[in-house]
Amino acid sequence: MGNTSRYVINGVGKNGETYFTSCHDKHDLKKWIADHEHRLLMNELKIIDKKKPALLKLFSFKR
Repeated sequence: MGNTSRYVINGVGKNGETYFTSCHDKHDLKKWIADHEHRLLMNELKIIDKKKPALLKLFSFKR
């Protein structure tokens, strides 16, 4: 079939680690963030929603 993950997470850890993972739904996303929050730099965390409408992707602003 294919990869059915909706969210892609890319982050940087406090000791320089890099994190790259994917989650199927919002519940999995929140659980993963809660489990790894103490190791992550939250301002460096990037979450990509692969099912976000294209029009909203054009107008979304980065920090």
